[in-house]
Amino acid sequence: MTATEDSDLLRRWNSTLLAARAGREGPDPAPYGLDLLARWAEPQRRYHTTAHLRAVLDRVDELTDQGGEGGELELVRLAAWFHDAVYRPDRSENEERSANLAERALNEAGLTPHEVAEVARLVRLTTTHDPAEGDLNGETLCDADLAVLAGDPDTYRGYAAAVREEYGFVPDDTFREGRAAVLRHLLDLPRLFRTPYGAAAWEERARANMEKELAELATPLRTDAET
Repeated sequence: MTATEDSDLLRRWNSTLLAARAGREGPDPAPYGLDLLARWAEPQRRYHTTAHLRAVLDRVDELTDQGGEGGELELVRLAAWFHDAVYRPDRSENEERSANLAERALNEAGLTPHEVAEVARLVRLTTTHDPAEGDLNGETLCDADLAVLAGDPDTYRGYAAAVREEYGFVPDDTFREGRAAVLRHLLDLPRLFRTPYGAAAWEERARANMEKELAELATPLRTDAET
């Protein structure tokens, strides 16, 4: 991430927080954005980086431009900033810890109790990516987060490889088993994408990508010693 890209993300953060406050007084948003950018740039990350943050924010904008999906879009954007703000691949409570961070920071930053609670709820929802019918905020965030699954083959391979790098400490057999479980959970959802635009634009390609990866995980490449 270049300094220019960092500056653009910080500008987007400042604009989002100020819009969410809707003219209410509050502290300078910049220090909160800088803290979040530092978190997203931690060295253990390979996929859950500022590039992923930018992609999710862009997909929220795309969903808004295409369908005006409704909901409280500034709160959705804030949830995108926080949804992987705490990320350790060797821990299972990242979403909960990210939601707790959002609650602390946004209370201090001048949001109302409803707004803080909604952002935290959305962050927690990314544990399952299974929003309730009619949850416009949840549908928009989850679709934006999962849109990477619908990338072209090269993009999807890069995404899968980056996820594997983040779990480099996990043996191959264990990783394949865990990754396959994640893919099966997503494929078992009645719909991956809940917004009309997401379902039309991303569903078919995402399922094809995941089914291909699942098949590859079931038949790992043989090593020279095994041939």
